[in-house]
Amino acid sequence: MSDRSSGVSGGILAATKNGAATLLATGRTRLELLANEFAEEKLRALRLLFLAQVAAFCLIVGTILVLAVLTVLFWEQRLLLLSILSVGFLLAGGAALLALRRGALGRRHLFTTSIAELEHDISLLQGAARGESRAD
Repeated sequence: MSDRSSGVSGGILAATKNGAATLLATGRTRLELLANEFAEEKLRALRLLFLAQVAAFCLIVGTILVLAVLTVLFWEQRLLLLSILSVGFLLAGGAALLALRRGALGRRHLFTTSIAELEHDISLLQGAARGESRAD
């Protein structure tokens, strides 16, 4: 009887160890996936920031040059020209701010792949737990 009970307790201990090892391996995989997603999102954000800075710089320099050329070409109507261009730039700036606000509010959620994988793991564990409780 002693051999039999030690075999059962050894089986339970081994199953517990295997379960813990599987759980740790799954946790490690999920953490690595999370780290990869974070790194990708960071690179994407840095790239977008760099491109936005380059675009802003080029547009500012181009705008100043266009204003200078137009003012020189139409020197007699400079007040009307500068007024029209000022209104146009204010409208364009307002539209850009609205687009920026819309883009900031409508951002995608971080770590969607990791969350989906964790939900899948939870559903598998819940299914396995239901299967074990029915077997008892």
